[in-house]
Amino acid sequence: MAKRRRGLPVLLHATGWIILFILPQFLISGGLFNDARTTRVVLFNTLVFLILFYTNYFWLVPRLAQKKKWLAFLVLAASLIVLLGYLSGKYYENLFAPPREVRERIREVADHRPQGDNRMPRRGGGMVLYNFFITSFLVSGFAVGIRYAESAVRKEEEIKELEREKLNSELALLKNQVSPHFLFNTLNNIYSLIGINRDDARDAVLSLSKMMRYMLYESEQGNTRLSNEIAFMKGYIDLMKLRLSDRVKLTVSFPEDYEDQDVPPLLFIPFIENAFKHGVSAAGNSFIDIALGVEEGMITFIAANSIGGRVSDGPQVASGIGLDNVRKRLALLYPGRHDLRIDCQESVFTVKLTLRS
Repeated sequence: MAKRRRGLPVLLHATGWIILFILPQFLISGGLFNDARTTRVVLFNTLVFLILFYTNYFWLVPRLAQKKKWLAFLVLAASLIVLLGYLSGKYYENLFAPPREVRERIREVADHRPQGDNRMPRRGGGMVLYNFFITSFLVSGFAVGIRYAESAVRKEEEIKELEREKLNSELALLKNQVSPHFLFNTLNNIYSLIGINRDDARDAVLSLSKMMRYMLYESEQGNTRLSNEIAFMKGYIDLMKLRLSDRVKLTVSFPEDYEDQDVPPLLFIPFIENAFKHGVSAAGNSFIDIALGVEEGMITFIAANSIGGRVSDGPQVASGIGLDNVRKRLALLYPGRHDLRIDCQESVFTVKLTLRS
C-alpha cells in the first residue's frame, strides 16, 4: 500500500506534464512529430519548465515560501526565471537552427523587400519571450499551489492519525474497564450460587471460562460479529438464570434470521448486567425483559426491568459505572449514529439503544 501511495504522485506528475506541455505542442505541430527538430524543440521546452517547476517545488517553496521568507523566495524565483530565459534563448538558436529551406525563404523575403525598407524580417522573438515569461510565472505558481496543497493534505492526515490514536487509546481504556466490572458481578453471582447448588455453580464456572475466552481473544480484534455478541449475551443470561427464583419473570428475544454485521464487543452487556443487578426483588415478584432486533442495518436493543428495593434506588441505577462507560463508547464509536434513551419510572427502568450503520 505504501509503495502504491508513493508511486501515485509520480504518475500524476508525469500525466500532468504530458497533458499540459507535450500534448499541446504535439497538436500545434500538426498532430505528429514528423521531424526530429520538432521533437527536440518540444522536449527542450518541456525540460526548461521541468527545471523551473521542480526547483520551486523541491527547494524554493519548502525552504523559503513555507517558512514565510517571502522576499527571498520572490527574488530567487524571479532570478531563476530570468536565468532560464537567458540560457534557453542563448542555446535555442544554436541547438535548433531553422532548416535550410526556411533560411533560404528568410533571405528571399529580405531580398525582395521595398527599396529603402531597412527593417529586418522578424520572427516573433518578442512574442516568444512574452510567452516564455507568462508560462514561467504560471509554472512557478503551480509549484507553490501544489506544494501547499500537499502540505495541507499531509497535515490533515497527521491530525486524523492523532485522532485515531487517541480514539483507540480511549476505547482500549473503556474496554479494559468493562472486563473487570463484568467479572466482578459474575463472580459475585457464582459465589452466591455455590451455597445453593454446587453442580450449577460448577457449570457456571465453565460457562464463565468460555465467556472470558471470548472477552480476551475475540473482543481484542477491535470489532466482533453481531452473531458472536448475541451468543455471548445468551451465555451470560443463561449464567444469570441459575440464581433466579420463580418469582422473577424473564423474557428474552433475539433474532433468528438477520444480516450479520460488525459491532463493538461487550456493548450491550452493561445493560443486561444492570437489569439483573437491579431488576430482581427479594420481597416480591419482578421481571426482566431483554430484546434485540435488526432491520435494514439498524440495531435496536431494549432492556426493561422492575426496580427492586426502594424507589429512590432508581435514579442511582442510571448513573452506574457500566452505563457511563457505554455512553462514552457510543460517543466515540457512533457519533451522530446512535440514540440512547434511559427511562426511569416509579417501578420500571427501561433502556433503549438504537445503532445506525
